[in-house]
Amino acid sequence: MKVKDMTRQESMEVISSGHLAHLACCKGDRPYVVPIYYALDGNCLYSFSIPGKKIEWLRDNPHACILVERFRDAQSWKSVVISGHYQELPDTGQWHQERIHAWSLLERHANWWEPGGLKPVSQPAQSYHAHVFYRIDIEDITGRAATPGEPWGREARQLQD
Repeated sequence: MKVKDMTRQESMEVISSGHLAHLACCKGDRPYVVPIYYALDGNCLYSFSIPGKKIEWLRDNPHACILVERFRDAQSWKSVVISGHYQELPDTGQWHQERIHAWSLLERHANWWEPGGLKPVSQPAQSYHAHVFYRIDIEDITGRAATPGEPWGREARQLQD
C-alpha cells in the first residue's frame, strides 16, 4: 500500500463528495466524538443538531475537529482532518438568511436531520428544544490517501537488496 498527502483541492473533493463525518470537541481535558451529517459550501461545513452534550461543549469551546473518510478497503482509502471554529446560527434576524441557507443545503440529502435530530431514548413532549443549525468555519485541512501497490519505488527496493 502507498500512502500520500493530498492537496487542499483533493481534500476538498473528498469533503464535497460526502455527507457523514465525525466531529470532535473538547471540554476541559475530555474529548467527545460524534457522527454528524454536513453540507459543504465554500469554506464552511453546515450541520444541525438538537441541544445536548455536543452543542453544550461547542458553545463552551468553539474549536472543533472533523474527520471525513472514504473507505473502499484496507489498502484503498482517503482521510481528511479539518480543524475549524464552531458558529451557531440562532433563529434571529442577524442569522436568519444563513440559517435558511444551511437548511436548504442540508435538505438536499435524504435523512439529513439524522443523527443530529435523534436521541437514543424517547424524550417526553415537554422536553422539546429548538433545533440548532451551526457551521464549522474551516481553518486548516490535511488529507491522506492510500492506494494498493508497493510502498517504495523500484529504486528503494534495489537499495534494500
